Amino acid sequence: ESDEQIEITHFPGSGPVRVQPDLTHLAFEVDSLDEFARHLARLGIKYSDGPHMTSDGTGFAFIDAPEGYEIELIQRGKTSAS
Repeated sequence: ESDEQIEITHFPGSGPVRVQPDLTHLAFEVDSLDEFARHLARLGIKYSDGPHMTSDGTGFAFIDAPEGYEIELIQRGKTSAS
């Protein structure tokens, strides 16, 4: 729920992505980790870790970016603060 905007672009001829050294991973909220896993499967991608779920439906999972950085997907549970 922040004001930051991220633009994802693809420039195959530009060479490897360089990310600042203090970035460990990016995180995005999704409505459903199960639905997102089905979307990934259609693209030939699987979660590299998870999903890990709690009793209230909160969960998280990771996919690995080609450059080795992790992308976290978060699903808020029924009682999680918005």
